[in-house]
Amino acid sequence: MFNKLYTWLVSSILFPLHESIKKHDTVRIHRQLMKSQWLSKQDIEKQADDRLHYFIARAATDVPYYRDIFKQQNIAALDISCKADLAKLPFLDKATIREHFDALKSDNSGTTQPFTTGGSSGTPLTFLLSNERVSHDVAEKWRATQWWDVDIGDKEIVAWGSPIELGAQDKVRMLRDKLFRSTLIPAFDMNEQKLLGFIEQIKAIAPKMLFGYPSVYALIAKTAQAHNIALNNLGIKVAFVTSERLYPYQREIIEEVFGAPVANGYGGRDAGFIAHQCLEGNMHVSAEDIIVEIIDKAGNALPDGQSGEIVVTHMATSDFPFIRYRTGDIGALDTKPCSCGRGLPVLKDIEGRATDFVVAEDGTVMHGLALIYIIREMQGIEAFKIIQKTTTLTQVYLVPTDGLTSEMSQQIEQGFKSRLGENVTIELLEVDVIEAEQSGKFRYVISEVDI
Repeated sequence: MFNKLYTWLVSSILFPLHESIKKHDTVRIHRQLMKSQWLSKQDIEKQADDRLHYFIARAATDVPYYRDIFKQQNIAALDISCKADLAKLPFLDKATIREHFDALKSDNSGTTQPFTTGGSSGTPLTFLLSNERVSHDVAEKWRATQWWDVDIGDKEIVAWGSPIELGAQDKVRMLRDKLFRSTLIPAFDMNEQKLLGFIEQIKAIAPKMLFGYPSVYALIAKTAQAHNIALNNLGIKVAFVTSERLYPYQREIIEEVFGAPVANGYGGRDAGFIAHQCLEGNMHVSAEDIIVEIIDKAGNALPDGQSGEIVVTHMATSDFPFIRYRTGDIGALDTKPCSCGRGLPVLKDIEGRATDFVVAEDGTVMHGLALIYIIREMQGIEAFKIIQKTTTLTQVYLVPTDGLTSEMSQQIEQGFKSRLGENVTIELLEVDVIEAEQSGKFRYVISEVDI
């Protein structure tokens, strides 16, 4: 009874007060989102088109970069009134943001602060973040949290690896986290001793939900299994994972060890919270705020059901607009509605970045999973990382349990050659540890070959 009352106190009083003090409009937006999710897909899209028209009009008037674009393209804001009309505008990417950073800030901008991505897929990107954007992103995450019958104020473990977050843990934030019953696990530099410490912390807290990188929770789960430590009796209701590609084997071990379903979230610091998984297993786009386009290699829009690059327009970014932003990720919009009854579009086949794919010697493109499964099924390999340097050279960094045997080396080489080509050089490099990216994320496959 105490836990329910305390959660109600946090979600109904303390958290709204916290957001009000920070001048965030989160509570009002969340209230609207809880209603709009049950509208039909057509009604949601109609409301999004209406909002898009207003959003683009503000950008065309207030943002120097887009004022120039509209002038150069000889188009008016009135020409952009629906998703299809966005094709009249150029794409936005990291290089463009860096080159036109000052011109992308609205002349009528409110308070903004610089924010930097983790840089796990290349050079970090700095952009400006406003209270408008933060309010909408938090409201969307809050809505998705409640889909799983958990709420702000329920006990939560957050496994995060970015030093950006860890460095911001000042006394005020630490007090807030304590009041909200959210505990941070600094999962940046991990070894077995630290992992066992995390496990004891999770057992002591007995959280209702987990949140963080799938690679971290999969590693914690693997360590718990190895030491025969039970974590499926703590009352955990859901494990929210985000910021990395969720591999099927990670979902499997997390759900098995923690005894709770995994709820995937897709998005990024730059593009925002794009989609969240419902109880039916589908990834719903935050369509009230975010318009998703799927494009082919030539930049042409693809129909629903076809896979291509995910491009997003975030309509809560008036102060520093993200319009037709290329995520570099691959996915498709589903043609079928979700059985959960929500009208929010479904994003499917999210396959990660183009650099998560590898190219065989004969030009065949395949997902990195084709190589990952060769190693993860082997005994005696603690960790690994695959880097495809060229179509004729792939490096494999390995952390073996008791040294790399000739049989293991032969198994890896033969498996890789069977997929990449018999003439491809497979360079095996035995190391003591596989470091996370600068962001704290783990990337198991990186291809430096253009697709």
